Amino acid sequence: MSRNAGRARGRRRDSEEELDVEADPAAVARSVALKRLAAAPQTRAQLDAAMARKGVPEEVREEVLGRFGDVGLVDDAAFAQAWVQSRHAGRGLARRALGHELRTRGVDAATVAEAVEAVDPEQEERTARALVSQRLPGTRRLDPLARTRRLTGMLARKGYPAGLAFRVVREALEAEGVQTEHLPADVPDD
Repeated sequence: MSRNAGRARGRRRDSEEELDVEADPAAVARSVALKRLAAAPQTRAQLDAAMARKGVPEEVREEVLGRFGDVGLVDDAAFAQAWVQSRHAGRGLARRALGHELRTRGVDAATVAEAVEAVDPEQEERTARALVSQRLPGTRRLDPLARTRRLTGMLARKGYPAGLAFRVVREALEAEGVQTEHLPADVPDD
């Protein structure tokens, strides 16, 4: 492809993006929503905010989002369920962290609660154990207290309750033969 052809294509793309909000706000709203949905799944609140940034009036945003919801392109419950499954399996995030991420994306509290309930507490504990066993070898050169701080800190950043984190780390260290009676006592789960 020649340089000029690439520039012409870029100018054409720029002109398409410059839809006139005053002339056809619904077209701008649909364009914004479709572009964002093509890139990644989005919540209703994320799409609404993107349309607002483009100057689309609120009533037009509501109409377009309502239509997208009717045809299944915008579904916060489905988004939340997929998010929870993906982030728990892929990043090992606990229910607390998953709920926080969904709330920051504009998902309502009831939908968040329903989605995070899909993560079984036993599965959450298995995931915490897997995370600790994955990181445990990298801490062997450290003293047990430092290992405990590192591993429980990692679990805390992923949203695991302190009681679960301390219990899982203590058990992993004991399985290696480390004396743990001098380590911080377990704390109750929140």
